[in-house]
Amino acid sequence: MPSRAGEPAATLKAALADLEKFAVVSRASHFYRTAPVGMTEQPEFVNAVAAVDVPGKLTPLKLLERMMKIERAYGRERGRELAQGPRTLDLDLLLYGDYVVETEPLTLPHPRMGERAFVLVPLVEIAPGLRLPASGRSVEALLAECGASLKSVEALEA
Repeated sequence: MPSRAGEPAATLKAALADLEKFAVVSRASHFYRTAPVGMTEQPEFVNAVAAVDVPGKLTPLKLLERMMKIERAYGRERGRELAQGPRTLDLDLLLYGDYVVETEPLTLPHPRMGERAFVLVPLVEIAPGLRLPASGRSVEALLAECGASLKSVEALEA
């Protein structure tokens, strides 16, 4: 859940409150300042991970649709921005229980989460011991493989 809109931490807090309108945020990580990946000539990101409990009828795709609606409310226009470029808010659905999904709009687990320290550091914080569906790999093992990119993840003071 990276953000850069004005006050990134405030944007993330507001987005978490928006998630609470249709789900229960059961755990949320600290916020982490991270260096941009790919397009490096831009401000740093602020990232966090949250675990949410959703009503039984809220499918992964419906949850994703609601998350994209939150992004749009904060000015995000997917498809009109540079890949890996600046954006106001970026909500990604990383996991949905043990679901394994590969469709055009949604892949679960998120296909690049295991390569991103800025995802894994906060994920390990809120879900130590978590194993990914299908592969069975632990988030700690994936984080250990991130190596040098760990330097780019810095916890923000609460």
